[in-house]
Amino acid sequence: MFKSIVQRTLRVSARRTVVCGLQQQQVATRAFATSGFPPPRLFDYETVTSNLTVADAIESVEAAFKALAKGKVDVPMPMHIGIEESSVAGPGDCHIKGGYVSATPTFTVKLACVSFYKNVEKNLEQDVVGFIGCGAIAKNMARAAATVRPIKGIAYALEGAEEFAAEMSAELGVPFEVVSSAEELCGKSDIIYTQTPGGSTVLEKDWLNPKGVTIIASGSDQPTKCEIPPDVLAASKYISDLTKQTSKVGELRSALAAGVMTEDDVHAELGEVVNGDKAGREGNEIIVVDLTGTGAQDAAIGQVAWDKLSQL
Repeated sequence: MFKSIVQRTLRVSARRTVVCGLQQQQVATRAFATSGFPPPRLFDYETVTSNLTVADAIESVEAAFKALAKGKVDVPMPMHIGIEESSVAGPGDCHIKGGYVSATPTFTVKLACVSFYKNVEKNLEQDVVGFIGCGAIAKNMARAAATVRPIKGIAYALEGAEEFAAEMSAELGVPFEVVSSAEELCGKSDIIYTQTPGGSTVLEKDWLNPKGVTIIASGSDQPTKCEIPPDVLAASKYISDLTKQTSKVGELRSALAAGVMTEDDVHAELGEVVNGDKAGREGNEIIVVDLTGTGAQDAAIGQVAWDKLSQL
């Protein structure tokens, strides 16, 4: 189950990642002689992306979700800053997440500036994987999906689908098809990734593959966004990355507001499925995986980044 779920951690967006090593060392200053933190190191976007790949993150993030399900990760609620459109900025938003996985030598704080939509103006059977929304996040979703299993891609977006399909096909060596509607994409797909910036739903229940589908929703990460209709959520085996977040800023929020679900209807958090404590797919089901992003992921990839980049 987990292998069909792509981590959101290495987004292609403007960001800064601070990874702090926790190894104790003797620090001597004019005023103090004490053991404490070494200074944090700041790795810019180019350094991170030139030295790390999506494949580097998969095992570490899987382990982080296992730890999260066991209460072994300190994950504060994410902070969100909205930037309204004006003559000098926006529209866009800034997210700050962080976390610490127990018994690891680093903690991570991630600042991601995303969704500045007008910047552009300025050996298994193949899974058919659909991408609704074809921006930077979708590219990393495609890279990670192709890392863990053979896929055939289908792309739909209001703009950019042709370029996305051509780039991903050339980079990943897998076939991509561009379709003319989200309805067509849904009918053909075994797995659907949704990663759109708006506040409107992007699919309907009647469009979905009757043989079962896994919907991995990553576009909703603040209360103004939603991608999945409440009736789809209510009909699904619903899995959250962290229910305390998805109930506030994820897809679950809209189902709770509509009165069609309660938190008792949450089948599992993702770590519980990864650990084997809760079942994944059990037939021709609709499964919705609601990803708002957790500090556990950031801490996990932060550790991987530290292990590689601190040697530079």
